[in-house]
Amino acid sequence: MENYESKVCTACRADAPKATQSQIEGFLNDYPDWELQDINDVPQLMKSYSFKNYLQAVDFTNRIAELAEKEGHHPAIVLEWGKVQVSWWTHKIRGLHENDFIMSAKTDQLFDSM
Repeated sequence: MENYESKVCTACRADAPKATQSQIEGFLNDYPDWELQDINDVPQLMKSYSFKNYLQAVDFTNRIAELAEKEGHHPAIVLEWGKVQVSWWTHKIRGLHENDFIMSAKTDQLFDSM
């Protein structure tokens, strides 16, 4: 199992290599709660987190935002009452990069620490 939680995102260029199918499958095997979604022909890692109320969901959203700023990699976040949906992908390459695996794992880590 790859320990993505301990890694740091690297700056991504438009010519950066996309994650291979094998890398994607390995990540999904190690992190089975994440789903691979194809949105407008762009593969994305997506997961929903549940909370007891709106304020907990907002707090989690803010923690993700702080992490995203620190790592320089930003997700799509949908905030609802008691629910936060997070999607990671790399805009510059219109696909998945190792940074998306790193941030997905770190998002789980944030949730587990609440």
